[in-house]
Amino acid sequence: VYCHRFNFTYKGEIDDDNAGDETYIKIAGKNAYTFFFISAYNHKITAYHVADSRNTLPATVAMTEAVRTATNDQKIVFYTDGNPSYQAGLHFINAMRNPDKAIEHHQIIGLQNLDEQSELYRHFKQIIERLNRTYRYHTRQASGFKSYNGAISYTTLFVTNYNFLRPHMALRYKVPISIAQLEALDTIQQKWCKIIDMACLISPIDD
Repeated sequence: VYCHRFNFTYKGEIDDDNAGDETYIKIAGKNAYTFFFISAYNHKITAYHVADSRNTLPATVAMTEAVRTATNDQKIVFYTDGNPSYQAGLHFINAMRNPDKAIEHHQIIGLQNLDEQSELYRHFKQIIERLNRTYRYHTRQASGFKSYNGAISYTTLFVTNYNFLRPHMALRYKVPISIAQLEALDTIQQKWCKIIDMACLISPIDD
């Protein structure tokens, strides 16, 4: 709960271009999915959501959080696969926005570039696929989860580590979200303790 508050509060602004996808996990022996959105250039995870389906509602929840911290003058573009849930959810989200602030959407279909749009935007799909592989690498060791609480807790901690603690080669070994209070500390244990410390000062949100 505290790390979720921390992720939520310190996410910061997002890039104009954001890639999204859902990846398969197991919870109590049944299929479930984790939805991720990631900023294309600063490589921060901008949304995460664990659900029991790939339907429109969880896709909408993830997309809504992804754009929560966008500035008023940003022209946001989403890049996803062909799951129709994203397109349906975007119709709902754009209906709530001014027409000139509508979120643009591009689909990258399949593993091969069989259409012009897939070829043009394939590199955005590769960004989110790399994130999914990193996530699955760590969840595979757990051989699935016993409960949704376990899956949500693990995913939340994964995002905290990915955004605030894990250096990224694509960012010249910097973290996606730099916080001065964490940069001043030497060990990973100190940084985790500082995150919990800072999170305790955050007013409760709708966790």
